[in-house]
Amino acid sequence: MLIGTSVLALCATACTQPAEHGSVDGNPPQQAGQPLNPVAVAGRIASIRVAALTGDQQAVQANAKAFSDDFRRSIKLPDPSRPIDHEAARAAVRPLAGVRSSVWMDRSNLIVMVDGAQYRSEATINRVCNALAPLGDTLAVVVNVQNVNAKTSQEADTLSRNCQLPEGERAFLQPKRQIDALDPATRRAFEAQQSGAAKK
Repeated sequence: MLIGTSVLALCATACTQPAEHGSVDGNPPQQAGQPLNPVAVAGRIASIRVAALTGDQQAVQANAKAFSDDFRRSIKLPDPSRPIDHEAARAAVRPLAGVRSSVWMDRSNLIVMVDGAQYRSEATINRVCNALAPLGDTLAVVVNVQNVNAKTSQEADTLSRNCQLPEGERAFLQPKRQIDALDPATRRAFEAQQSGAAKK
């Protein structure tokens, strides 16, 4: 009985911690791509065994799903059962500060046009991702922020990031799309050459 109580205590500690979800402010959303926590995995397995021994099939299924979700997120695989409706996403983004409009470039890339350089930021991407979170799995979404009032070429560059991954990373099988007509690095090199030529 003491062993069963210890296992249940371990499960309560390792398996029932609430997930950290960002709000609709600029806080970073929950991150994917992290290695599985061995303690949490052991807790999940113990929970499944205890639930099976007590005949609690609902708990068995819930813990098995939780383990599957943890593994899926660790390999950066979006949840195919929780796709985000594109029109619902555009409606959720519309009221956010600085957002002028939004459009889906493809099934993964959401382009968000903003009014001013102050809104072309990681904080805006976080706000967009947090607004989309109740609609489905944001690991399937790359937010691309464009400043429609850009006054310099650098301000015109698109700022892109997957909702749940660091800059430059993409979900499993999610291609990287070139959003800007001219690659920013190429444009910088061209501007540097033009500047050098003008000084001669």
